[in-house]
Amino acid sequence: MDGISIFLIAIGLAMDAFAVSVASGAVAAEERLKAATAAAIFFGGFQALMPLVGWLAGSEFSDAVIGYGHWVAFCLLAMIGGKMIRDSSSPVPEKRAANLLNYRVLAFLAVATSIDAFAVGVSFAFLEVYLLFSVAIIGIVTFLLSFIGVYIGGGFAGLFERRIEIFGGLILIGISLKILLEGLFL
Repeated sequence: MDGISIFLIAIGLAMDAFAVSVASGAVAAEERLKAATAAAIFFGGFQALMPLVGWLAGSEFSDAVIGYGHWVAFCLLAMIGGKMIRDSSSPVPEKRAANLLNYRVLAFLAVATSIDAFAVGVSFAFLEVYLLFSVAIIGIVTFLLSFIGVYIGGGFAGLFERRIEIFGGLILIGISLKILLEGLFL
């Protein structure tokens, strides 16, 4: 998988964390730098860790389905993208503004927003991926977008949140189609 695809996957995965960061920016108005740093570290760290754990899990059974790896990756990424789009239209999203200075809440949010990254890691086990490079890109992109998201938050939270998740979902679905087409025709 090429670097551009990894970068786009990283952006798609980071959209949940970015949306939470934007929505939580108003809560952290007085200590914005501290909240932005904490969100970036937690979200970026978990987004980097989960694909690695997913890859380890997927590697255990990748030999059994090696000829169908492009189908597995396609299904996982398309389902994650579809879930992100579906979640964006739910009337009461589970992840709204939160106190990013409460580290228990922040850890819970970091795990919740990185579950998709675990599934992407599983799909990496079926693809030719430079794992450490991919994990680093995912973590760095999420770190930066989460940090920026806290600063964007407040007045803009409701304006962007749903569109951000739809955008991330569409990116993942597009990458899944690319993987499937490459697997079928290359």
